[in-house]
Amino acid sequence: MWFAQIDSTYNTTIDPTVTTTAAAGFGIAMLLYVLFWLAVAVVTIVAMWKIFVKAGQPGWAAIIPIYNMYILLKIIGRPAWWLLLFFIPLVNIVVSVIIALDLGKAFGKDPVYSIILLWFFSIIGYLMLGFGKDKYVGAPNK
Repeated sequence: MWFAQIDSTYNTTIDPTVTTTAAAGFGIAMLLYVLFWLAVAVVTIVAMWKIFVKAGQPGWAAIIPIYNMYILLKIIGRPAWWLLLFFIPLVNIVVSVIIALDLGKAFGKDPVYSIILLWFFSIIGYLMLGFGKDKYVGAPNK
């Protein structure tokens, strides 16, 4: 019965160098992931800061999470209670599209620009509004 014998030379332990290398690789990947999103957040804050200043609002408001949406609603002339709509699933998507359209109108942009650059590629659109030649023409909903 040779097949019933247990081979005592078979090692079932895991090589610690392989485990350490995998953990280090995962750690590096996570660090790069966090750094990427931190850079995206900083660029977004800078762009929103410039937009707020162009609209006559305090730029520092861009760094305060819920307050920045309140200021954005103020810039486009929407009521403050719209902040609550961001907490309702699926409604928040519709509201974000409306806000992008209104922000585009507030800076004299057409709806195509607003949907593509202010909603779909918002970081690029915000940078273009903030650092471009666009002027704030006023809240479209007042």
